Amino acid sequence: MGRELRRLLITPERIAALAAGDPGQARLALEPPERHYLERVLRYRPGDRLALVDGIGGLWTAVLDPERILRLEQDPGAPLLREAPPVPPLELAMAVPRREADLVWRMATELGADRLQPLLAERGAPGERCPIERWQGIVREATEQCERLWHPVLESPRPAGEWLSRPSPGIALLATTRREGLPLCSQRLRELVEGAGADATDRAAGLRLAIGPEGGWSTREEERAEAAGWQPVSLGPTILRTATAAVAGLALLADWRALRSASCRRPSP
Repeated sequence: MGRELRRLLITPERIAALAAGDPGQARLALEPPERHYLERVLRYRPGDRLALVDGIGGLWTAVLDPERILRLEQDPGAPLLREAPPVPPLELAMAVPRREADLVWRMATELGADRLQPLLAERGAPGERCPIERWQGIVREATEQCERLWHPVLESPRPAGEWLSRPSPGIALLATTRREGLPLCSQRLRELVEGAGADATDRAAGLRLAIGPEGGWSTREEERAEAAGWQPVSLGPTILRTATAAVAGLALLADWRALRSASCRRPSP
């Protein structure tokens, strides 16, 4: 269909509002940040086309009208593409580092994480900041840039010990260090999947990876996590920074999921 179209992420509620009206008059008014992005950043002009995604699997194409309103080229209730959610869902939980959290959330979105959980660990950097609104913007922009149809859920920060102590369904891997005999992340994942059978990572259960702070998990945090079903694993013989460990570990899981699903990427409209 020619060159790839730039994408704009909008909320499902706005699409639903259009679907409730006349399909032949499916026109979406731009919010100020969206108008700035299209006209000032992308230099769009009336008549230019783009793709709209709702973050829950749907994609439409639209044209920018002279009135600076987007006119959908498909019925709001019948998108050009409709993609099922990835299976199994991937969740990355990370102790918030002093720096580089922005980078991790962006890369995790690009790698296909479906849920992002910031954690406040006992040995975390003192005074770590959790600018949720900025992180949400980063995840949104990364979703548009990497051409995902499903927008990751960014959760509110939680104390690590409390969050890790909840019962953990599915496969939950706790990356840790300085413990003898830990299996590699990929090795333990393979053992758990083969041992539990095909339903080990179903849609509801999913696959979770928790990454600790630069100083490592506390003994109490590890004990509470393992009591709740988390499996301790290693990401290799060297000590990694939090950001490096998060991206490396998630890349392993994303690659495993891609091979398991044997799916290929659809071409962009």
